Amino acid sequence: MSEQILIIKDLSREFQAGKYKVHALKDTNITIKKGDFVAIMGPSGSGKTTLLNILGCIDKPTTGNVILDNIDVTKLNESELSKIRREKIGFIFQDANLMPILNAIENVELPMECNGTPKYERLKRAKTLLKLVGLEERMKQRPNQLSSGEKQRVAIARAFANQPSIILADEPTGNLDSETGSHIMELLTRLNKNIGSTIIVVTHDEKMALYASKKMVIEDGKITNLYIKKSNNPS
Repeated sequence: MSEQILIIKDLSREFQAGKYKVHALKDTNITIKKGDFVAIMGPSGSGKTTLLNILGCIDKPTTGNVILDNIDVTKLNESELSKIRREKIGFIFQDANLMPILNAIENVELPMECNGTPKYERLKRAKTLLKLVGLEERMKQRPNQLSSGEKQRVAIARAFANQPSIILADEPTGNLDSETGSHIMELLTRLNKNIGSTIIVVTHDEKMALYASKKMVIEDGKITNLYIKKSNNPS
C-alpha cells in the first residue's frame, strides 16, 4: 500500500462577513497517497481556493488538521510554516510568476538559492529540470523572450526545484489555449510518472482534469465526489 503523504481530518474554515459567518470548508476529509495525481474541481465559490491555500500552508483552518509528510502543519508557527513551504511544497500558478530580470535557469535556481543549496548543485539541478520540461535550448532566455507555454514550463521546473513532497497547481492551464494547456498537463503527467511526484491540480476545465488519476469534486465546502481512474490518460 502506498505511503500517505497528505491527510486532512475534519477540516473546516470559516470567515466573518459582517454579522454572518461564511463556511468556506465544512468537515472535509481527504487522504492523498505518495505519487497520486489529483484534480480538484468545483464551481466558483465552492472552497477550492481556500482548500489549496490551507494545503499550501498559506492559510490555517478554523478547525481540523492537515498532516503533510507526517507533520501536523496546523500546529506550526509562521516561521515553521515558511520552512515547510520552502522545503516540502512546490507551487504552480495560473500566471507563471517568473522574475522578469532573471533568465529561465536563474528562475529555476531561485528557490534552491533561498533554501541554501550550493551554487554548483542548484545550477546542475536547474539544467536537469529544464531539460525534463523540454527547454534545454531556452535556458538563457528571459520571460519576455518566451511564449506563454514556455513560461509555464519554466514555472513547473521551478516548482520541482527543491524536490518537494507535493506540487500544488492552481489553474496551471487557465491562461493558455487548449492545445498548449494539453501539452502542460501531458508534461505534469510525465513528471508524475517518471519522478513519482505527488501533484494536486485545481482546475475548472473538465478536459484538463481527465489527465489526473483521481478527481475530487468540491461543492459548498465539502467533497461530494471522488473518481479514481486506472491510469491518468485523458482518453
